[in-house]
Amino acid sequence: VSWPMGEGGLEGTLSGRQNAKFVCRVHGHQADLADRLAFVEEFSELREAFDEPVSTYSTGMRSRLQFALSLAFEFDVYISDEVTAAGDAAFRKKTATAFKEMADRAGLIMVAHDEGTLKEFCQSGIWIHAGKAYWFDAIDDALKAYKEAIPQ
Repeated sequence: VSWPMGEGGLEGTLSGRQNAKFVCRVHGHQADLADRLAFVEEFSELREAFDEPVSTYSTGMRSRLQFALSLAFEFDVYISDEVTAAGDAAFRKKTATAFKEMADRAGLIMVAHDEGTLKEFCQSGIWIHAGKAYWFDAIDDALKAYKEAIPQ
């Protein structure tokens, strides 16, 4: 299971490249380190910022790096928390394409506030309300339950 895509786990004093190297080493990828770093650098589109401290990154830049790092490894299940909202329109399209490819080979647990995103990537849903989790086989049913619980 992946770490939450687009969330924490980066050391601010290290550059994007140094963070990526650390994560690759933690996951035992010494032999193909150069290939994984090249992937992260290209996919994140951080350009020269890849070699700058992560503490100087905007929220969107951090999300780009985390998303690229997550894709650099093959997990059985990926966890995503609003990561498709990061970046400009072109990057959002790129992440959507990557999510679709990922969903073909792995499971995806997604948290999102955008109904369209949930419908695009999810077949089923879990609605958490008042401390209880409710499973729905169809994402539309989960969204309906959520909407009905919102006070008018």
